[in-house]
Amino acid sequence: MSQTTKRPPLGRGLTHASDGVFRNIILALAMVIALIFVLSVIELTKGGLPALQAFGLDFFTKSDWNPVEKVFGAASMITGTLMTSLIALAISVPLAIASALFIAEYAPRWLADPVGYLIELLAAVPSVVYGLWALSAIAPLLAKWQLTYFTGEDPAKLETFTKCSELWASGTTNFQCFFVPSAADGRGFALATLILTVMILPYTASVARDVIRLVPRDQREAMYALGATKWEVISKAILPYARAGIMGGVLLALGRALGETLAVAMVIGDSQAPLLSLWGNSNTMASTIANQFGDAQDLLHRSSVITLGLTLFLVSVIVNLLARVVIRKLTPAGIK
Repeated sequence: MSQTTKRPPLGRGLTHASDGVFRNIILALAMVIALIFVLSVIELTKGGLPALQAFGLDFFTKSDWNPVEKVFGAASMITGTLMTSLIALAISVPLAIASALFIAEYAPRWLADPVGYLIELLAAVPSVVYGLWALSAIAPLLAKWQLTYFTGEDPAKLETFTKCSELWASGTTNFQCFFVPSAADGRGFALATLILTVMILPYTASVARDVIRLVPRDQREAMYALGATKWEVISKAILPYARAGIMGGVLLALGRALGETLAVAMVIGDSQAPLLSLWGNSNTMASTIANQFGDAQDLLHRSSVITLGLTLFLVSVIVNLLARVVIRKLTPAGIK
């Protein structure tokens, strides 16, 4: 008979000691993250305190931003941040989910892997490259279209533009005029939204592809056994199971869009005036910080820019908290 040699058991005291050391290391690392968060809030609040004391809630509700007269209001920047992010999200999410479904469910392996790699590669491109691409390739096309609109021979378009120009001059707009070109340089809100759409698409697409592939094969086969079509399998077996992960990717993309700085700053136009046309110049909190922080020598001006950073920081925190709540609600009960 062969005898097996048993390894002597690890001493109880050593086991407890190693567990305690490991627990303390993990706790210390977690506390470092919490400490960085608290210190960031404290420093941003300290830097933004002069602006908050000078303007109070008016800083968040008014749109006047004039460093010369030392009047600062961030309403237009907050609106610009939310509008560019949400519109870019609304455009990119259907494209991202469609591409994820194609890669995971339709494309053969020899095609799915290269396409998936190319989509993920979009997330690795530096934002400055996106900005340069937008200025050199997309902006001239938009400018050409806008100039054609201005100089076109259609009397109706010319009359519409004339009426809209009068409204814009008075600081107002309407639904029709919001979609009429207000400039002919290609830059502005629409270009910033378009470039954001391209930048955030890979985040949702990559996460959606991975969670779709994680759907148990039994669910697919059970639906096919019941005579379901490909679309019925996707809509009733795959997407409901993967919806929590997909929503996580959507909210990750939203957080990326809210904080995008350099590419948006290069193309949005840096105008503090309220947005009167989809094609007009605008601003976001991140782009204003990038454009003005280095030149903000006055105490109140610098404090106002720092307060923008604090606002953007808090908005990002709120988005992450909402993400946790939404994902918890959408996660199937069996895998919570």
